[in-house]
Amino acid sequence: MTRLAAADEAALIAIVREVAAAEIMPRFQRLESGQVDEKSGPHDLVTEADLAAEKAITTAIRARFPEALIVGEEAVAADPALRHRIAEAELAFIIDPVDGTWNFAHGLPLFGVILAATRFGQPIFGLLHDPVMDDWITAGEESPARMVHADGRERAIAVSGGATAATASGFMHFNLLPQAHQQAMAPLYAGIGRIYSLRCSCHEYRVLARGAADFCFSGTLNPWDHLAGAFITRRAGGVARMLDGRDYDAAVTEGFLLVASDEPTWEALRAEIQARLDEVGTAPA
Repeated sequence: MTRLAAADEAALIAIVREVAAAEIMPRFQRLESGQVDEKSGPHDLVTEADLAAEKAITTAIRARFPEALIVGEEAVAADPALRHRIAEAELAFIIDPVDGTWNFAHGLPLFGVILAATRFGQPIFGLLHDPVMDDWITAGEESPARMVHADGRERAIAVSGGATAATASGFMHFNLLPQAHQQAMAPLYAGIGRIYSLRCSCHEYRVLARGAADFCFSGTLNPWDHLAGAFITRRAGGVARMLDGRDYDAAVTEGFLLVASDEPTWEALRAEIQARLDEVGTAPA
């Protein structure tokens, strides 16, 4: 059975840091109009940094793990069938080269690099890297969730102590939900403590895993956005399941993912969210 040794995890972190320093940060706040393109629309962007970083990370990982499947967000944009191979691969690496591209393209220093490793679709390693500060949150099958700084300082991290639905704070990707679901979810802004969006899953999961928020909720299940963050949150003591109770892994492509700080918080939020969906007769996909 494929396992990642500590040296492998260290190599993956080094790859991401080196590529971020070489391909992402030199382009930050220096992009010209010809270096930014739309994908599905004006809020779904790809930049020269996304493409260059994904290519460089892919090349470096392939050199160390020649038999592995490597799935990047931009590669899937060119070949959508690629993402369906993750669950069949003994070892796969899933890359979001610049998560929070809209922020990056508009000069906001709130973006990151996400890397997940999976075994037959099940996460075995996660990395959430902030190129601006050059620090990262990571976890593995046999290594705890921890935050590490460029100067070598590191500490274990843990989720919050939990909350009621009325006091919980967290993240919801409201604008990525279908219109019917948006109508159902809008009242949650009054029923749940505080709901935010950073336009960057990397930083949202970093906040959740460090205990500064209580949940993340999403109905758009791109594996490059969620696999690493959900895995790290679980390793930090949290709960990550689909709203209908299914476990979340790379094989799950539809439905609602709820990641929370503990089981009571997950159950409280699940009840509140499901009640809103039931009001409009919308069941989880």
